[in-house]
Amino acid sequence: MADDKNQNESQGSEKAESVRDLADLANIAGDAPAADAAVVAQSTAPLREQELDQHGRAYATGRRKDAVARVWIKPGKGTITINGKEQETYFARPTLRLVINQPFAITDREGQYDVIATVRGGGLSGQAGAVKHGIAQALSKYEPALRGTVKAAGFLTRDSRVVERKKYGRAKARRSFQFSKR
Repeated sequence: MADDKNQNESQGSEKAESVRDLADLANIAGDAPAADAAVVAQSTAPLREQELDQHGRAYATGRRKDAVARVWIKPGKGTITINGKEQETYFARPTLRLVINQPFAITDREGQYDVIATVRGGGLSGQAGAVKHGIAQALSKYEPALRGTVKAAGFLTRDSRVVERKKYGRAKARRSFQFSKR
């Protein structure tokens, strides 16, 4: 019994010591926010440099399905030209125009950059996705501080889904020919 009382007392004193240790930790940590602020200030600086060509434009390549888009952005009034045509003419569907403007909407840069893009291959939906991918990459090259915002939205990741090839002995990629019992 006496041994149990001694163990309880020693455990109680250990708990008291751990509380004192935590209090000491709080005192030590009280000095840390100033040091943490310096680390945060350093981390807000862009890790990458601005990449511009001789004309002051940022260039990037965007891809989606079978479409490949070459995109140049520069400061301007917000005009978007695709293969020499205005975006309203080239992408008649409003949803495709909405897809193209997503990188500007998420970074609050609508109407601040002119976009010139040439796109080949695929259909209209794939081409719109390729232009969006290219705009997002070019925007992160023009303003490296926006890279985190654009990346968090998932616009810098190339959507690797493509049409599966047709297999022999099949009607399409996976569909079998119609079965005839007789």
